[in-house]
Amino acid sequence: MEEEIQKMKEIVLIYLDRSGGLQKFVHDCKKYNDSKQSYAVYRFVISINPSDIAELDATLGNYILHNPIKAAEIFQSVCFVAIKTLSLIEQLQTEAQISILLKPTHLPPLPSYVLSLSAFPFNYTSHRFYMSEGIVIAMGIVTKYTQGARFLCTEETCPFSEGFRYIRVHLPGATESATVRNDFVCSLCSSPLQEDMKFRVLGDKQIVEMIDAKVLNALKGYSNNKSHFRIQAFIIFLRDELANRMTIGNHYKIIGIPTCVQNGPQATACIEVTSVQLCKPNGPSFIGENFKYLLSLTSNSCWRFTAMLANIFASQVVPPGTYNTLKLAVLLSLVQTCEKESADYLDLLVVTSDTLVIDRLLNYSICLLPRGIQHPSSSDIFPSVSKDKHRTGSASIQAGSVLLAKGGICYIGDLSTYKKDKLELLQSVLESRTTTLFIPGKKYGEEADQQVTIPVQTNFWSYVDVDSSSKKHTPKDGFLIGQMDLSLLPPNLLDGFGLLIYDEFPSCRLSFPLVHHVLTKAINPEATPYRVSQQFRTQDYEEFILFAKNLHVEMSSEAENLIQGYYLASRRVRRDSMHGSNLSASALKILISLSKAHTKLSLRKKVLEEDALIAILLLESSLTLKHGKSALCIEPNALFPFDLSNENSLHQRDIYLQKCHHHLLKFISTYGPGIHVNANEE
Repeated sequence: MEEEIQKMKEIVLIYLDRSGGLQKFVHDCKKYNDSKQSYAVYRFVISINPSDIAELDATLGNYILHNPIKAAEIFQSVCFVAIKTLSLIEQLQTEAQISILLKPTHLPPLPSYVLSLSAFPFNYTSHRFYMSEGIVIAMGIVTKYTQGARFLCTEETCPFSEGFRYIRVHLPGATESATVRNDFVCSLCSSPLQEDMKFRVLGDKQIVEMIDAKVLNALKGYSNNKSHFRIQAFIIFLRDELANRMTIGNHYKIIGIPTCVQNGPQATACIEVTSVQLCKPNGPSFIGENFKYLLSLTSNSCWRFTAMLANIFASQVVPPGTYNTLKLAVLLSLVQTCEKESADYLDLLVVTSDTLVIDRLLNYSICLLPRGIQHPSSSDIFPSVSKDKHRTGSASIQAGSVLLAKGGICYIGDLSTYKKDKLELLQSVLESRTTTLFIPGKKYGEEADQQVTIPVQTNFWSYVDVDSSSKKHTPKDGFLIGQMDLSLLPPNLLDGFGLLIYDEFPSCRLSFPLVHHVLTKAINPEATPYRVSQQFRTQDYEEFILFAKNLHVEMSSEAENLIQGYYLASRRVRRDSMHGSNLSASALKILISLSKAHTKLSLRKKVLEEDALIAILLLESSLTLKHGKSALCIEPNALFPFDLSNENSLHQRDIYLQKCHHHLLKFISTYGPGIHVNANEE
């Protein structure tokens, strides 16, 4: 066995020399030596490639993968000899003062090295490296832990009453009491040991709670997946250089050693992490053949493809040809989702009297994204602060629905059910795209108060029941043509939502298809009453949206001029002497976001005037609901004035939209010139 250990030590030296690890080790030693300060523990992080080591020596490779604590002892011995031989750290006295953290670059892509967070039993007894992945749902603030400590024998005549014979170093899974206690005894004279507090080495520690990404499926309101699975959150420890490396709500792949921490009468399974890698979902590089065929059929018009997409969308929950404006807005919001802080967000607020159908439609739509979340009423929408559940007494930030929906959609249901304080918080988040948490230091055992600002990178969907709002509030007098009574909600909150969509359905003309659809689904939930549901399946739409949302689009000068002209003209006509312009400061951003979304949905990479026209018509419809008609005076159903039953109806819609474009140019030329825009007002 001694010969085998000696051989592995030689292999360690060869590997460190070849991989550049020895050069980094010498550099780290120089920093310790230059400080001229004596430490109880000298800590070194060594990055290792298990594949390269296994090629040099299979036994050492097996040690690293399956017995990392023993492997660290071998590296510790080699490093101590190197330091003494090369005189790298003059203050170092014993091998016990060296602490080695092995950091594997990867693990073999085999099932036995994957630790599933939803599988049972949870294997925490092997004390070897596993890789796993999940979503961060809670994070504690960074606290201190004892990285290493020096103990001395209390018997003055004992040779171990001085020097660095007794060094306690943190091991994976060990609690603070395992490293520092007052019941240690000298192995030579059996006298009690006492810690030399001058040499205690502290490090950073952060407790993070993760959960399997499958939890996102459980938080969707509608799903075709009938499988059942077990979901359990678990704890990971981030120490030293890994502290604050994670962001709440993100999806990570980790490598670490599972262990069990005894916390009073409770035992908690956790992972000591050595490596953290952010997981970024890759969208499909293709779309379905049926979508390609539909795109080729409608290639002679910039408006037909998206019109047909909206017409046939969600035929599993509503009949084709119904709710077309709402479905187009939903598709635009779906493709305008990403995790960038400077993203073009597109929030939807639906005003309806048919909440059941709208709820089904929105629930179905959020399932088309990996991060589509239906907010459960029993939990918090936004992040909150609570005491850590693991008896540390420190603060822990809980994610809330909005951070779980990062890069996707957070569907918060009926807006009229929320209290005033929640609506005010929602308004603040919509305006700033951040949420701020205050952590009182006194309450959570810290010296100073803390304030944490978290970016909110998601689109919000909600609806308002016009019937319930009219019962709660007495309608006001003096409404303009096209304006709705939305006095139930604060005006600034309405402006925070990018689009306000009014669903006039059901009407006498369209009620029968919807009733027939609902009854058919009630009798046979698996039925597909429309052929289009088989041609364009839910999975096809998932692939299409993931492909479209990753397209990078650029604005053309013609589209920019049209948007700016409409914006300036609208600011002039939508103005009163008391309050100034009714057009909010965010209207220009919303127009750009809508134009880009329509371009993505059309599978193009340059925003054209035709895309800008659709954006303007959608926003003008929204403004009409809030403030009444303007001089532009668009139709009530501006985007879908006809049933799209055949090619002739698509042609008629194209002619109608061309007339709208001409009417818009006339509106801009009439009200646009000579407008002076104050910089402060903008």
